[in-house]
Amino acid sequence: MYNNQSCAAKGEQGGRNRHLLYRSMQRAAVNVYKTENSFEMLLFAPGRIKENFKLSVSGQELTISYTPPEGFPRPEWIMREYSRGGFVRSFGLDDAVDTAAISARYADGVLQVSMPLKADVAKEKREIGVA
Repeated sequence: MYNNQSCAAKGEQGGRNRHLLYRSMQRAAVNVYKTENSFEMLLFAPGRIKENFKLSVSGQELTISYTPPEGFPRPEWIMREYSRGGFVRSFGLDDAVDTAAISARYADGVLQVSMPLKADVAKEKREIGVA
């Protein structure tokens, strides 16, 4: 699937903007695993509103973003270990992913993105010898 291009890598080189982009990337931890027929992504995003996620595919790049609603409360934190703010994450997709069949669902603070493999690729297996 998978060539993670975070927004930090695409951001400005140095200064405050790069720092904000790096923080943005860190606001949504991602785990990816492969099944026989798909890649599955689990994006940890507690306390978000499902309707404010945006997923888009352009060519072989999947972009996931979240924008908090207007008037989102910003308390004076005493201790803060995670953020509920906005973020943008981008991921390069392998040619084997059927981009037209990507789906997502948000439950229990986790956005699960399912990226099915193209039918002919999912069944193709072969042994590779070591020279």
